[in-house]
Amino acid sequence: MVICADFPVIYSTLSAIAIVERVLPLFGLANVERCELWHRGLSDIYLVQTPRGLRVLRVSHHHWRSRTDINFEVDFLNFLAKHQIPVAAPIATVEGDYVVEVGAPEGMRYATLFPFAPGEISMGGWTVEQSQRLGKVVAHIHQISTEFSCDHSRQALNLDYLLDESLSYILPFFGDRPHDWHFVQKTAEDIRDKLGDFSKAKPFWTVCWGDAHSGNVHFTKDQEITMFDFDQCGYGWRAFEIGKFYQAALTTGLCRKVREAFVTGYQSQTVFTEAEEIALQSLTQLAYIWSWRISLQNILLFNNSQLDRHYFTKRLERLRSLSTKAWNLF
Repeated sequence: MVICADFPVIYSTLSAIAIVERVLPLFGLANVERCELWHRGLSDIYLVQTPRGLRVLRVSHHHWRSRTDINFEVDFLNFLAKHQIPVAAPIATVEGDYVVEVGAPEGMRYATLFPFAPGEISMGGWTVEQSQRLGKVVAHIHQISTEFSCDHSRQALNLDYLLDESLSYILPFFGDRPHDWHFVQKTAEDIRDKLGDFSKAKPFWTVCWGDAHSGNVHFTKDQEITMFDFDQCGYGWRAFEIGKFYQAALTTGLCRKVREAFVTGYQSQTVFTEAEEIALQSLTQLAYIWSWRISLQNILLFNNSQLDRHYFTKRLERLRSLSTKAWNLF
């Protein structure tokens, strides 16, 4: 018995064959040698081999990004490229657009094409020299981004979004763990107390990359750098960028010397105020809570079996470690 011929879906995997036939020609790509789903994260990433080299097609998830969100990111990347920031800037279609709308079963999704960043991810994380260099580039991004403007809105990286919306995802899972519920709630209250009046004036508030970690940077053998994946960019505190870097670095086990080199590189171009220095721990906690929320969103969509007691216990342990006096020393 057929229940329903057009059963609703929340996520679909787009055919690589159809992408070659229907999407890539819009970017002027013919004679494609290979196209395959390479990675499923916050978007689907397709690796495309062409006679002129590798390209990367990113297809947004319907629930994650709107057309306006992506237009903001595209404009920001083009702005950075214009200012000689080493980013993998988007490639335009033959009609001069940067985004192709794909009518998937679950709703509209958006495809954007990028060059494959030369080089590769540093295995085991960055060296001290690489980390310091990247810190300098990130500081330069913040400096020039105070002059960026575009016609497309984008969710700001503020407390309402990073903290309050994240808690709405996280706290319901602690209904049977009141002690842990109160810890997360108290941590959030402390973050809001310390950051509630944080300045949103230039240069402290600018456009941030939002995802500075070793998985989003390629280095060549000559140590040329290319940054990519600005999917989490948006207006925010420049110091939050450092907090987000710390969150990713501490979570992945990047050694202390390499972490400090990133900050040294950054502060060789932009010196933090005392208030920003004091706020770094809270900003790192904030970044961790945000990353937790993003993890939950993806798991709820793809694999609820991961949401066992161990998952939440491990996350709580990391948040507790970020709440200690020695939060950045291990």
